[in-house]
Amino acid sequence: MDAGAGGDEEAAGTCSCQERESGVTCCFFETYGLALGLGGFDWDLDNGFMRMDDSALAVFDLRPGEYSGRPEELSARVPPTEAARLDAHVSQALKNGSATYGAYFRIRCRDGSLRWTHTQGCVRRDATGRPRRIIGVVRDATRELADSTDRLEHDAERRRKTSLVQGTTAALAHARTVKDVIDVLNDSQGLENLGATSLVMGLVEAGRIHLVADGPDGSFVPGTRYTRVDEQYPMSEVVRTLAPRFIESPEEFATSYPVLWPHIRGLGITSAAYLPLIAQARPVGALGLLYSDRIGFTSDERNVLIALGSSIAQSLQRAMLFEQDKDLAEGLQQAMLPRRIPSVPGAQIAVRYRSARLGRDVGGDWYDVIPLPNGRVGAVIGDVQGHDTHAAAVMGQLRIVLRAYAAEGHTPATVMARASVFLDELDTDRFATCTYAETDLTTGVVQVVRAGHLDPLLRHADGACRRLPVAGGMPLGLSAEFGQLEYPVTTVELDPGQTLVLCTDGLVELPGTDLDDGMQMLSALVRTGPHDLQELADALCEVVDERGGEDDVALLLLRRRGVDIPQTGGRLQQHVAQNDPEALSSARHMIRAAVRAWGARERSDEIELAADELMTNALLHTDGGAVVTARVLAGAQRRLRIEVEDRSSALPRRREAGEAGVSGRGLMLVDRLADVWGVESRGSGKCVWCEFVVPDRL
Repeated sequence: MDAGAGGDEEAAGTCSCQERESGVTCCFFETYGLALGLGGFDWDLDNGFMRMDDSALAVFDLRPGEYSGRPEELSARVPPTEAARLDAHVSQALKNGSATYGAYFRIRCRDGSLRWTHTQGCVRRDATGRPRRIIGVVRDATRELADSTDRLEHDAERRRKTSLVQGTTAALAHARTVKDVIDVLNDSQGLENLGATSLVMGLVEAGRIHLVADGPDGSFVPGTRYTRVDEQYPMSEVVRTLAPRFIESPEEFATSYPVLWPHIRGLGITSAAYLPLIAQARPVGALGLLYSDRIGFTSDERNVLIALGSSIAQSLQRAMLFEQDKDLAEGLQQAMLPRRIPSVPGAQIAVRYRSARLGRDVGGDWYDVIPLPNGRVGAVIGDVQGHDTHAAAVMGQLRIVLRAYAAEGHTPATVMARASVFLDELDTDRFATCTYAETDLTTGVVQVVRAGHLDPLLRHADGACRRLPVAGGMPLGLSAEFGQLEYPVTTVELDPGQTLVLCTDGLVELPGTDLDDGMQMLSALVRTGPHDLQELADALCEVVDERGGEDDVALLLLRRRGVDIPQTGGRLQQHVAQNDPEALSSARHMIRAAVRAWGARERSDEIELAADELMTNALLHTDGGAVVTARVLAGAQRRLRIEVEDRSSALPRRREAGEAGVSGRGLMLVDRLADVWGVESRGSGKCVWCEFVVPDRL
């Protein structure tokens, strides 16, 4: 438009004529005359009425009865982009005080072709300078611009459309799902640049077309959510014939598709383009572009739409394959996770899993709850390296192995060590982090083993929350590879009402922050979260959902209720390695907590001293470590039994230490303190035990 503005104003000059009584002409219109094929118009800016003579209507390819004097009625002939350009030019002339203006623009004829038109106008203003009227002419400028401007505009239009296809293709490259593809088409201004009002899209599924995008008003055609390929619908036709279908007028739409047309007649659709979406020589769907302001399509426009359809088809096929892979991975992972959480007397448990939100495949995060004998329960949280179906498969195998080792009665450290060996022998390049917590719900004693995983959190009954520092070993798989299978056991006490919080790193990872900041954030969320365990789990996951986490999240909450606990007591067990003072201290702590929890406070000093002597003897006089077990035996008399098992088959013997002896008093003390003690052979080793009669629990 701007290309012809300057010359037009110079040709028009300054209009100095005065309005005649008829009020329908001005000086330059009389100069050119109707004989040259010019049309005149008189536009009253106060009431918006624009009178046009028959010659002007002919320029717009309108019949006299098709125009009543309102400029908006010309929109059927002036494409939106041309109308916007012309309006901007006229508005500028009105605002800057110009007396005249001139502009080239295109109109769309009845046959759908575009024709160049030129207009000149004289702006009439009142004494205050306010524009009141525009009097001017319009004329056909096709021949005038045939060899110059038309070619330039045509080339520019072709470049614009090529750029549109390239820009849309670039945006589609980032689409990961079918919804992403639809959003790109709706949000990338592609529809606006193409002049389309809305789009419809269907996917080919088992011989039917599934409508996945259905215009601005939802499913406006009842019964077309799923249609057969052989039905008389435009999308069915293009899928069936693999050829595009251009509908150039409402009449053609009504004639070709009498079943569909009555449902969309009220939408003001004047034309439509339906394109088959073909990828790898087969149809994956169909796309329909609906127009409400145009009639017909030029050859260039058809070529652009066909090229765009090809790009969309490739992106759509990629998105469909991605969704299939993701569904497969999610299904595999869900199959690997526990289908239900067992009911554990004395405990309340909540678990949650959330997959990554940024289009990545599911990963190897998992949780598990393992009921164990004598009022104990094992809680597992872990994360296999990677985000793919292989990670999910490894996770499933590792979860089953951990469950099996725990159910066999192994100590937490042994469970972790054997799981690491299993993963190392699995012939995979993946490793896993894991935390295993074995809780005796009778005593509240929790034995925690950590393999490269996050520390757990402990929430108190009053809502206070703190991080539990847990001594850790190497991740599973790596510890076996490097021969470092010793996993230290950390013993803590879980009082009634307290909650153990186990999670994977997806819950604490924050962009631009380190792990400690994430743990502090999680502690604050747990501290201020709801008291109800299920509501607390939901609240923590909602934070991840709002944040759009980049990693999977597994969460396990275990709360000791302090009621409905088996009254016969329980069983605690811990491995104590040689030259490991922390393990020895942890075992002593376990015995002390068991004595208090099992109602044996009156004999606590005796029991602790005897247990300490048995452990010390095993560590001093054998070549390996020891396994310490504390349990309550029910019977005519309630008894607390301490067992220390080692790998030496040599039986201990009681001997007199002498007045100056520094050793030899261990078994003497046990004999004096315990009600009964003894030695049992256990395979390649032995077990030294002692029992104490303790009061029945109230």
